[in-house]
Amino acid sequence: MSDVAGQRLLLVDTVDQLPGLLPWHAFVALRGCDLILLGTADHPMASHLDMAEERYEIVPADVGEQAVGRADLLGGLSLADKARATWVVERITATGAVAYIFGPDDTDAFTRSLGMEAAREGIEVEVVYFGVAPKGVKLLDLVGVEERLLAPGGCPWDAEQTHATLAKYAIEEAHELADAIAIDDPAAIAEELGDVLLQVVFHAEMAETFDIDAVAAGITEKLVRRHPHVFGRDGDAYTSADDAGQVQSNWDAIKAAEKPDRTGPFDGVPSGLPAMALAAKVQSKAERLGFVWEDEAAAAEKVAEELGEVLDARDAEETREEIGDLLLAAVSLARASGVDPEDALRRRIARFRSRFEAVVEGLDADEVAALTPEAWRARWAATAE
Repeated sequence: MSDVAGQRLLLVDTVDQLPGLLPWHAFVALRGCDLILLGTADHPMASHLDMAEERYEIVPADVGEQAVGRADLLGGLSLADKARATWVVERITATGAVAYIFGPDDTDAFTRSLGMEAAREGIEVEVVYFGVAPKGVKLLDLVGVEERLLAPGGCPWDAEQTHATLAKYAIEEAHELADAIAIDDPAAIAEELGDVLLQVVFHAEMAETFDIDAVAAGITEKLVRRHPHVFGRDGDAYTSADDAGQVQSNWDAIKAAEKPDRTGPFDGVPSGLPAMALAAKVQSKAERLGFVWEDEAAAAEKVAEELGEVLDARDAEETREEIGDLLLAAVSLARASGVDPEDALRRRIARFRSRFEAVVEGLDADEVAALTPEAWRARWAATAE
């Protein structure tokens, strides 16, 4: 151990995205030190230490060369890391208990050098880990990246965007997410969720009247407000919900009270939804008011009826109308069967694409063009699962 009582090195881990957040044990340990050291002047903790009027110093980036032994060189120790680590050890010798707070620029090599130099001098080393970082800290990295892209000198393309020009991308990304969900690919789902999340952050960062915190606060408050059975207090309405149906009923009642100006049965349904999803949403709204098929069999009968009317249509216009009715009836049947029609159709489209690709695999354009109806059917049947 060191010859001087009280000499020790405290290595403190933190969360770079939330530099002011420390667990209680780390805070107590820091308060017990004579000096705090940071690796760089722009360390995320610097401003917090300034506000707390805590004494700290910056480890110089260049403190001259230090002798490096053969064992150090074989271990990959660099001259710069050894020099900075030696400087820290000298401050411990002169001061006593010193805390070094890890920062985003610290490398494993420097941390290893620091521990080795302290051990050589017989200085006690203690590591204080943050523990489990709060969920969501990586979202702050995304916000920081988008801030940089939109800042002066950032990305020219990002700087030219508006809410209107970005709207189409939000729709595209949502559809790509739906595709990933339809094929049940976890890696693709995670990737597409990231693209959707980017759209949220992008819009929030470019806005002038709100920011990402306002967006997050708004949806958080809404979720709490509309889940009184989870977050409510004694005396609140709708605090009982024994099943999903009751939850939906409560949600609708609370939403209606929040938006009294919405008096029409379909107010709030976005007309820009894909047709299949729009049909399901409109039917769902009507169903909540009591317009619903008695059972699955009744919905199936309606499909058969509408198919007959399609076959009996007298001209193109009537055919178009009757096919529309048939598709609406098919959506009703799907919902009566407990199936999301949009999801069901996407899954079968994906299956059709995969199977069709197998049908034409190995054929060039001329060979595809030469296929007869019989050949098409034969190749299609050959790919049956």
